Amino acid sequence: MTMFFCKECGFESTKWLGKCPACNSWNTFVETTKLVQKGKKNTHHLTDNKNKAIPLDKVSFDENHSRIASGLNEFDCVLGGGIVPGMVALIGGEPGIGKSTIMLQIAGVLAKDKKILYVSGEESSEQIKLRSIRLGINSENILLLCQNNVEQILQEINNESPDLIIIDSIQAVYLSAIDNLPGSLVQIRETANVLTRMAKQENIPLFFIGHVTKDGAVAGPKILEHMVDTVLYFEGELTNQFKILRTTKNRFGSTNEIGIFEMTDKGLRQVENPSEQFIMNQNNYSGTAISCVLEGSRAFLIEVQALVSPTNYGNAQRVAVGIEQKKLALLLAVIEKNLMLSMRELDIFINFSGGIKVIEPGTDLALIAAILSSFRDKPLREKTVFIGEVGLNGDIRPVSQMEKRIKEALKLGFKEIFTATDIKIKPKNVQLHKVKHISELGPIIFD
Repeated sequence: MTMFFCKECGFESTKWLGKCPACNSWNTFVETTKLVQKGKKNTHHLTDNKNKAIPLDKVSFDENHSRIASGLNEFDCVLGGGIVPGMVALIGGEPGIGKSTIMLQIAGVLAKDKKILYVSGEESSEQIKLRSIRLGINSENILLLCQNNVEQILQEINNESPDLIIIDSIQAVYLSAIDNLPGSLVQIRETANVLTRMAKQENIPLFFIGHVTKDGAVAGPKILEHMVDTVLYFEGELTNQFKILRTTKNRFGSTNEIGIFEMTDKGLRQVENPSEQFIMNQNNYSGTAISCVLEGSRAFLIEVQALVSPTNYGNAQRVAVGIEQKKLALLLAVIEKNLMLSMRELDIFINFSGGIKVIEPGTDLALIAAILSSFRDKPLREKTVFIGEVGLNGDIRPVSQMEKRIKEALKLGFKEIFTATDIKIKPKNVQLHKVKHISELGPIIFD
């Protein structure tokens, strides 16, 4: 029987609908076949009749052993402090960005005292062995299973009783009781459901590796992200050596933390001091400004690059790498309105070094300073940091946790800081410029 399935929330209908009545999303229904079970097989065979409700105060919990250290501090930071027993995590990213590499590295660290089951549904055992040799990983506690059938995977889990399970990838495994191809919406939903309930009942950490679509989202129904506890995404260009691991959902910690890694011939190396990595050029050419970004509990400096040049085409180009295109358009409108500068016939290109994507508004002031520097073809003063949000009227507003940002700037030897607020603890040998409007920038930064 043909059914229609909403990719966003999982709502099912016997006919196609333009708007989902459950989540109000448009054009999200796709055609699929209804789940058909063969014979007496039951995909919900994991129900445990012995599992009964107990009072909350009777639940045992040991805070000292609630999390497992993965061996990579950056990965533990993103998870909120480490791996929680029984957690189910989904790791997505572009092909070749390092999803399988980082999971194999974590398996190699944990295999010192734990048993790891690595299930591969796409690669052969020889391919994984070659990767392990390159990473320098060789342990008898890492069990490799090249299998797509979920029933066989569950049987192997029951036989080996591993301490951690990695499924590479969730789109490659299937349930034989369902008459759908691996990777279909029904297969992904049901296989994830069965494996998730197994992980919760056996209290085993489970990691899914997932493919992404052209839009950058994990392939399959959106309900897959609702079923897991943590959703992690690898960001960064494939040709860029820096990879950023960002969490978009976390039931066991904050969703603002990021982990920064560098791809090397020996695998992913964690970057412990990102400020030194993202400031590639301190010679202060025109169009370059330094700002401080706050991601969760971490503050680090980043280089903002701007290129302003006369257009050679009919319409001026606006290209932004690292921020939204609308954000660039908004700041350009603020500059034209408040500084009386015409930029309609100028090509403007913006780039954040290192391939990082910035969401917070603390870099607005640095963006405007970089644009003005390139527009006048004059470099900014050396060892200068710009921190502040810019309003629609051109006013500069303070941002959160300024003390933490300034400490990071001082650690790298910066001498001047432009901001809109006073600092309680004024550091020595550092000049603080308190500016209230972008019209005050020009006379100060260009002397």
